[in-house]
Amino acid sequence: MGDFYEAFDDDAARLAETLGIALTSRPLGKDEGRVPMAGIPHHALERHLDQLVAAGLRVALAEQVEPPGRGLVERRVLRVVTPGTVEGGALLPEGSHNWLVALAPEPAAARGGGDTERRWGLAACDATTGELECLLVGEGALGGELARLAARELLLPDGAAGALPEELAPEARRTSRPARAFAPGEADRALRERYGVASLEGFGLAGLEAAVGAAGALLGYLEESWPQALRQLRTPRAPRPGEFVALDAQTRRTLELFESAGGPEATLLGTIDRTLTGPGARLLRERLGRPLRDARAAGARLDEVAAWLEAPLARSALRRALRGLPDIERLIGRVRAGSAGPRQLLQLRRGLERLPELAGQARAAGGAAAPIAPELGGAGETAGALAAALADDPPEAGEGESLRPGADAELDALRALAADARGALAELEAAERERSGLRGLKVGYHRVFGYYLELPRTQAGQAPPEYEPRQTLANAQRFRYRPLSELEDRILGAKERLVEAERAALARLCEQVAAAGPAIERAAAAVARLDVAAALAELAADAGYVRPLLRPAGPIVIEEGRHPVVERRLEPGAFVPNDLSLGDGTGIVVLTGPNMGGKSTYLRQTALIVLLAQCGSYVPAARAEIGMTDAIFTRVGAHDDLAGGRSTFMLEMVETAQILHRASERSLVLLDEIGRGTSTRDGLAIARAVVEALHHRPGGAPRTLFATHYRELTALAGLLPRVANRAVAVAEQGGELVFLHRIEDGAADRAYGVHVAALAGLPRAVVARARELLTQLEAAPRGAEWGGNGAAPAAAPAESPEGGQLPLLAAPPDALTEQVAALEPDELSPLEALQRLYELRAAARARLGVEG
Repeated sequence: MGDFYEAFDDDAARLAETLGIALTSRPLGKDEGRVPMAGIPHHALERHLDQLVAAGLRVALAEQVEPPGRGLVERRVLRVVTPGTVEGGALLPEGSHNWLVALAPEPAAARGGGDTERRWGLAACDATTGELECLLVGEGALGGELARLAARELLLPDGAAGALPEELAPEARRTSRPARAFAPGEADRALRERYGVASLEGFGLAGLEAAVGAAGALLGYLEESWPQALRQLRTPRAPRPGEFVALDAQTRRTLELFESAGGPEATLLGTIDRTLTGPGARLLRERLGRPLRDARAAGARLDEVAAWLEAPLARSALRRALRGLPDIERLIGRVRAGSAGPRQLLQLRRGLERLPELAGQARAAGGAAAPIAPELGGAGETAGALAAALADDPPEAGEGESLRPGADAELDALRALAADARGALAELEAAERERSGLRGLKVGYHRVFGYYLELPRTQAGQAPPEYEPRQTLANAQRFRYRPLSELEDRILGAKERLVEAERAALARLCEQVAAAGPAIERAAAAVARLDVAAALAELAADAGYVRPLLRPAGPIVIEEGRHPVVERRLEPGAFVPNDLSLGDGTGIVVLTGPNMGGKSTYLRQTALIVLLAQCGSYVPAARAEIGMTDAIFTRVGAHDDLAGGRSTFMLEMVETAQILHRASERSLVLLDEIGRGTSTRDGLAIARAVVEALHHRPGGAPRTLFATHYRELTALAGLLPRVANRAVAVAEQGGELVFLHRIEDGAADRAYGVHVAALAGLPRAVVARARELLTQLEAAPRGAEWGGNGAAPAAAPAESPEGGQLPLLAAPPDALTEQVAALEPDELSPLEALQRLYELRAAARARLGVEG
């Protein structure tokens, strides 16, 4: 309304409370009371939208859709802003996508007879870039896909929200939609109409009915909330899960690809990202989230990095040209959506004008960089048209001259009329001064009263009779004058026509730019590829990364590998590199050693080196040979799910079960301290069973690093042919433990837990007592139990099972154990069961020396 967006009634109160602005009111009419009212200036809309959407609100924007005149002016809701449909501001980070995701469960009838896993149709759209993806995802992989997308808003059919656990996409706003909106048949028709095709098979959507239904729901939602965004949608792409390395949500969290408790700098992305443009940053993030399975495709990316690494002068020149380059991908999106003003057009022009320089540097670098240059050459005509039409420093639309003289003939004619009118005002003022003899007279303008004549109070009494008093001020008197009013009508009419003509001319210019949209999109994609390849080359040159040798299958061999994130946070040269050979005769490595010795770092750095290689990046090592993986699985670190009622151990077992079900011989599996969340006997039994299951897996064992404190597991290297032992090297100097952070062949001889406890700052008395008890335990036979007085254990040693089986700390049965084993609960009445429980407790307390 005018220069403000206004809210009324309850909306006004909510707006005022959320934004911390004044809540006012306005009269409804005579004797009808007042209505609450709050508003924000139209030029501050984007900033306030950020606050409102961040507060969890959906914001409907109603705009005036007809020129003002007498009576009411028609307005309509033209936009509904939600987290998934923001177009700018702080909620739209430059370096990542803003995904709006729709999910539809696939009907059970659509699954094959032997396929019991539930599947979901997924459609993801970034309305700011026009990208649209459709894919069918198994329930086991759904968490990984949602973690990769980091969706801002999730569309779900009514009644399906309960089928999607809350821990999946916890940050996304969940929006329910009618189930009919996800109907595949109607969605298929709507998509074919939108893209003007007879079939969706050409987009790779054959057999993806649930994903097509999700896409239909997504497009319907945009039609309601932001119909202009549909103008910029690109043709859908249907990536197949088999193209990419499977990374579940747990693995993404463990490897801290994009999020870390230590902040952005502690993530893999924050460590390696040296991109300089929005499209480049988004492409790098996408590649890290989706490593390739195909060695040839990943090798092609490495070729591009190599081209820039071998051409340092061209690389430096390219990066200078990229620095500060506008985000032409999102700018062309705004043009297509009809929301680009003169300033966005100027940004786009400046970005397009720099493309020839980028192409020149790509040709100068040669190699795999040179073929990218032609992709940058299709937008020169558009850049020229923008340069010819736009003013050098345009204001926003409707606020002044945003187009150059000569850009539009009608606009030039109206500007001449407006200039004549302004000259006529000056002539009228001069003529009236001369006619009246009042030298203090001047012409002024007020937004409410319009144009007026003004005289100082000392001369107001000498005003001619044709001057009609209009407003009295402290030091002046204002008058209405009929010739001035007639001139005002001419001026305002010319201004209105000028504003409308300028808007129309800008709209025509935007249509011309939008017509070149595909060429600009190709240029933006080329900019992203150049930016990512040059950034990774810069990283490799500065940090000493090497090109990995990629093979379709085979072992993973790493010489002097380093953890990229940890290395960056240490002093140069402080990180201790380590070697790895996995999969060539040795499929499973049992890794032992003390806490803080570097086991978890070793596991994670292995995964990150493999992931970087399959993304198409150089890696932190002296040499790396990577047999391509189809999936990376991790079970590292302790956490629980209190909301879901699952303990740390239960969650560990669930995640381990998923690995055992899904890992193949081409997978990389990293397991850390499996079984620690339960008793020693149970934990050791489970840990050994997991190693055996991986080793005996039909088709071959996945390449596995198994870190553990159960030194008993090291005996497996003598029993299972594909198991080998490695240990973290430590040294004792003057009774103090020194971590060497070096991985060596063999098994750790001790756990060093008491040493680590001392380093952690436990009271000296506690550490001393722990050492005393440890000495007693080590002197006692394995499997012995504590005496009630804290003295050394006195039970007999456990017999080792025959046949090469490992002892699992099993102690011989005693009288109390035999009494419990002899119980038959089903034959006892409740009273008898309670009595037997009291008797057993008394016997146990007597054995422990506990009174009572």
